[in-house]
Amino acid sequence: MSVEQALLSFAVVAALLTIIPGLDTILVLRASIAQGRLHGYATALGINAGAMAWGAAAAVGASALLAASETAFTVLQFAGAAYMIWLGATMLWRSFRRGPVKNLEDPQAHPGRGGLLLSWAKGAGTNLLNPKVGVFYIAMIPQFIPEGAPPLAMGIALAGVHNLLGLAWFSLIINGTHLVRGKLQRPGFVRATDRVTGLALVGFGASLAFKGR
Repeated sequence: MSVEQALLSFAVVAALLTIIPGLDTILVLRASIAQGRLHGYATALGINAGAMAWGAAAAVGASALLAASETAFTVLQFAGAAYMIWLGATMLWRSFRRGPVKNLEDPQAHPGRGGLLLSWAKGAGTNLLNPKVGVFYIAMIPQFIPEGAPPLAMGIALAGVHNLLGLAWFSLIINGTHLVRGKLQRPGFVRATDRVTGLALVGFGASLAFKGR
């Protein structure tokens, strides 16, 4: 299998996985509705950064420890579960808190660079602290590294393919949301979005914590 064939074959698998709705899609959709297009892209880029890190780790065998070590997997599993439950609980608390929800048309609802960095960190943290992402990459990427190809470079290239497909998918979501932002950015809809996303995060975190390998 040549490098070109490996990239194309992996692209088919990655495309199918990308369009399946999951936690990443929920986070990008929520950020786009509640905070705007820039935050949607910041979240998406954070998710892609986490995927790239896992891809590089899988290529050099670093995440093999995760797949083989019960202790390493458990530690990361509980860290990821705690993070997701905290993030989801925070969204739920804010959605039920009394007082008006800022409409995104309000200039004060647009935080600066620090706010975008926080959105990026949420996306990256969700991916980096999810051991299932690491297990997926360690199971898939080695199968698409041709004999004689440099593992690290090939792993980064494969993760890059996944990222490009993911960014294209997220762009459809973000810009589609932007087209109907007038309806989606109403305070009631923002609260409902935060509640659905918060429940999804808490549920995913709880299942991650209590589900065995």
